[in-house]
Amino acid sequence: MKQRILIGGTVVTLAVVGLAIAWLGGFLPSSPGADPERHRSPTGEVPATEQRPGDPAAGYHALVNEAYVSCGMPHEAWRRLAPETDPADLLPGREGRNAELPYFLTAHVNADGVEIVSNNCLVCHAARIEDEVVVGLGDALADFTGDPRNLVNQVGRYVRGPAQTAAWQHWADRIEGIAPYIRTDTIGMNPATNLSWALMAHRDPRTMAWSDTPLLEPPPETPVPLRTPPWWWMGKKNAMFYTTIGRGDHSRYMLFASLLCADRVEELREIDAYAPDIRAYLESLAPPAFPGEIDEALAAEGRPLFEANCASCHGTYGEAPRYPNRVIPLDQIGTDPLYAATMTDGSLDRFYEWVERSPHGGTVRAAPAAGYIAPPLDGIWAVAPYLHNGSVPSLAALLDSRLRPRYWRHAETREYDAEAMGWRHEVLEAGKDAAAPAERVHIYDTTLPGYDNGGHYFGDALSEQERRAVLEYLKSL
Repeated sequence: MKQRILIGGTVVTLAVVGLAIAWLGGFLPSSPGADPERHRSPTGEVPATEQRPGDPAAGYHALVNEAYVSCGMPHEAWRRLAPETDPADLLPGREGRNAELPYFLTAHVNADGVEIVSNNCLVCHAARIEDEVVVGLGDALADFTGDPRNLVNQVGRYVRGPAQTAAWQHWADRIEGIAPYIRTDTIGMNPATNLSWALMAHRDPRTMAWSDTPLLEPPPETPVPLRTPPWWWMGKKNAMFYTTIGRGDHSRYMLFASLLCADRVEELREIDAYAPDIRAYLESLAPPAFPGEIDEALAAEGRPLFEANCASCHGTYGEAPRYPNRVIPLDQIGTDPLYAATMTDGSLDRFYEWVERSPHGGTVRAAPAAGYIAPPLDGIWAVAPYLHNGSVPSLAALLDSRLRPRYWRHAETREYDAEAMGWRHEVLEAGKDAAAPAERVHIYDTTLPGYDNGGHYFGDALSEQERRAVLEYLKSL
């Protein structure tokens, strides 16, 4: 399995998962000492919020070329460590040095004249399907299990001169601040939520100045397990993330990665100028078509079954689609409660209050609900594994809970199983505790906190033939 060099390990955006923090423009103000329930939202349908218009073409250009993550490793040092770029990892429309880099890296020259290479949003929000990079597909094999400080030290050996040293030190200081909080214990899980809290702990909420010493109690060191959803759902979603966090101006959540490096509000405002264009591009994305044949007669049999059993939560599709943006309470959906409970139990209120202390206005909300939003299902065939924690490896297992393995791992090669509708995987007899240390990160162990694969039992009530028909219909979405 090919490994990537991740500059900084986990420079990720909040278009994925986690906290809705509007670093770039505005927060919903609230008076100190107000009712802590102001941080909570009810379940039910999430209302729409008007979004700033943007240019999709300009948004793609900014996404793959602009330096919205402004610190990283000096290019001269990067060349000493980097493998040869796979031509399949190149994207069209990239300019200058970026045209030579894999899709998840961006280069720019900083104010001191040092060329910097850093991760961009696509380190989490793009993945390969065979030899094609699919922009907007959350990477099911993203690996955040290592300590990013190891890479920092490797890079440091090749840095030369005071300007390169200063650029490296800026990046190294930021990684030192967040590294203890962003290591996942399973490949495919995304630590964006903990990254949010860790950055807030080190940032002054009014000036965005960085403090090497935390200004708030940092988050727990173990990130809650979360799977990265696809970007092409953004055109339908009124709240960007799993628990209704991410309401208001979506474009002001998009470039959260910038806060790793940007130390001035002015720098964030410069990025905010093109953030609506990036959101417009994400809204324009269409999912990849199912790569195999679809039994049209069986899919037609599955459509009314889907509309009768699934559409009230996941919406309808076709000529007059409707998506309800519905939050399902925990006692109804029954899936692993850890993420929703952690967001709403009061233990993170210091971070929500950090948001409120920002001086930038009132355009977003960080108010989670005690449940999960049922997502749209456009391109659902491609977004395995399933549920918010990625605990179910295939759609077949999602609709028939008897097929859900307690312990499993991805196959060594990325190959799609068109019958089960998921990436091929291996069912294991035991979990992480029984494995060698180096193998544990590959094992999905549903007995661990946050990783449970229960809930969403609605498909169990269908017959086997009905499930086959619904699966065939899902291939067409």
